[in-house]
Amino acid sequence: MTALFGDNRMSVAMLDVESGAMATYGHDAFDTASIVKVDILATLLLQAQDQGRRLSTEERAQSAAMIQKSDNESTSALWTRIGSASGLDAANERLGLFQTHGGSGTVWGITQTTAEDQIRLLQAVFGDKSPLSEASRAYIQDLMRHVVGSQTWGVSAAADSGTTALKNGWLKRTQTKKWDVNSIGRIERGGRVYLMAVLLNGCSTQEVGISIVEQASRASATAFSLELGDESTT
Repeated sequence: MTALFGDNRMSVAMLDVESGAMATYGHDAFDTASIVKVDILATLLLQAQDQGRRLSTEERAQSAAMIQKSDNESTSALWTRIGSASGLDAANERLGLFQTHGGSGTVWGITQTTAEDQIRLLQAVFGDKSPLSEASRAYIQDLMRHVVGSQTWGVSAAADSGTTALKNGWLKRTQTKKWDVNSIGRIERGGRVYLMAVLLNGCSTQEVGISIVEQASRASATAFSLELGDESTT
C-alpha cells in the first residue's frame, strides 16, 4: 500500500467494532485540519454535561454548521467557548486521547493528533464506554451522518453498505503550500462495522489528497477484512 503515498506522509488506523481488533500504519502526529471539529463538539458536550445543561440554540446552530458544513466561523466561536487548547486538552484526558494537543491561540486547525487517537475519539462517540452521555453521542453521530454531499468523500470510499458517519479535514499550509487531507468515521463493509482514520500531509493539491485518502481507505479495509477472515471481501 505504501506505493500509493508517493512523497506524502500518511498514517492509517482501523478498528473492527465487534472484535476490538485494530490495525495501524504509522504513528506520527499530524495536523488535524477540520477533523478536530468532532473533538471540539465532544469537548463542548462534556462541558455542558458537567454544568448540567443542554446546548443553547446558538451552540446547536454553530455545532451543526461546524460538523455538517465544516463552517470555520462557527468552529472559531466554539473553540473560544470551550477554552481553546486548554479546554480541548482537558476533555481529551477524559476521552483517552493522550497524543492530541490543541493548536496555539485561535489556530485550532493545527491541533496535533495521531490516527490511533482519532480511533479513540471515534470510540468515545460511537461506543458505549464513554464519558459522553448517550444523548451527547447520538447528537454527534447524527451530525456526522448528515454532512453536506460535497464532503462525503474519504473513508466512505471503503464502505459498501449502511450509512457512513464521517468528518473530513483539509488545510493548505502557508509556508509549504502543501495540503493536509484527513478523514475519520464509522463505515460498514462486508457485514462488519469499522472505525477508521486516515491522516495525510504533503499533498500537491486537495484533489490529489482526497484520491490518495480514498485509495488508502479501500486498500486498508480490504487488507484488514482479509486478516479478520472475511473471505468475501474483494
